Amino acid sequence: MSKRGGFPGRMGGFGGMNINNLMKEAKKMQADLEKSQADLAEKEFDATAGGGAVTVKVSGQKIIKEIIIKKDVIDPDDVEMLQDLILTCTNEALRKVDSAQAAEMGKFNIPGLM
Repeated sequence: MSKRGGFPGRMGGFGGMNINNLMKEAKKMQADLEKSQADLAEKEFDATAGGGAVTVKVSGQKIIKEIIIKKDVIDPDDVEMLQDLILTCTNEALRKVDSAQAAEMGKFNIPGLM
């Protein structure tokens, strides 16, 4: 330790990093992260099932925006099949949002974030 307290050497205590530069970088990263999240929220993701019989569109905020069902798929005697197609399609669209979020957040090398 130096005679006046603090850290030994002339490195400044953060391995030579200036705390002001560190704060600037943190603010820039936060702004970039917020912009990425806003951009992702505006995107739409869709998935289809049953050869296009059912299509589901969701927002980047995981809000279902639209469900399209072709009329020829509707069979009153086989409601379970239609339900399965809707579930499959919805889950795939939500997986696409998760994948896009992971890819977007992966650009920010923040330990413990993902």
